[in-house]
Amino acid sequence: MLLDGFIRRDIKTSGARIVTVTGGSGPPLLLMHGNPFTHLNWHKVAPALAREFTVVATDLRGYGDSEKPPGGDRHENYSFRAMAQDQIEVMAALGFDRFMAAGHDRGARVLHRMCLDHPAKVTRAAILDIIPQHYLYAHINKQWATFSWHWFFNIQPEPLPEKMMGFDPDWFIEKKLAKTKQGLSFFDPAALAEYKRCFRNPQTIHAICEDYRAGASIDLEHDEADMKAGRRIECPVLLLWGATGGVGRNHNPGPAEIWKSYAATIVGAQAVPSGHYLMDEAPKETTAALRAFFASA
Repeated sequence: MLLDGFIRRDIKTSGARIVTVTGGSGPPLLLMHGNPFTHLNWHKVAPALAREFTVVATDLRGYGDSEKPPGGDRHENYSFRAMAQDQIEVMAALGFDRFMAAGHDRGARVLHRMCLDHPAKVTRAAILDIIPQHYLYAHINKQWATFSWHWFFNIQPEPLPEKMMGFDPDWFIEKKLAKTKQGLSFFDPAALAEYKRCFRNPQTIHAICEDYRAGASIDLEHDEADMKAGRRIECPVLLLWGATGGVGRNHNPGPAEIWKSYAATIVGAQAVPSGHYLMDEAPKETTAALRAFFASA
């Protein structure tokens, strides 16, 4: 059983009902997944971290079995600001006013926003395999656009991407996740089955599109306001990325250099031997890096 021993509950925030699992003991550590996953994306990492930390893993709003509220006229209900607020309220409901956090993919973008909006809450932040989207949209190139085609597909007006993804959701999710010659081999079959189950829900597909639509609109407005005000992440930051993934190959300068404009205190930056899916492809290396960073708090 994946995440055996973790306790699952639903926590109602001011904006959504959030599926939450907790395990272990020690300082609180929040883990946030990316697209198109659920909290189970941490199943190869979370049990080891739970030996030293109280690990909290959630389904972001719209993903997994968490609630899928309407997106709003400007997709504001799927902004990283709204998603970050969910996570702050989840941690508060569990009794944690301050905590450490790690995020991968979309979860890392939620964490980026959380650090800016709630600097007193996040004491350490591990950001896995992303370039700030403010930078990405300002530096579009053919290589990145080809590799990350779904960014531009998902933001098309409803219902175009929803209908196309929903026509054969199992085929689509397999096609999207099998980015390398390894295909789907490094995904646990039980976890992959859960991702497919959730993705078959048309509301999940719509929520994912709303997430990306918000990213290309209201989130960029928030990012631009922060850049003009000179706001950066102030807490210690660990950057991890896959050496053979898009973040590691598609950007010059590399991620460590790019992030200097967005994070004031980068205490570690390293590539792990994987593509985009660090926790699945290189769980030992990813766990070791996360443990060392959070244990040094």
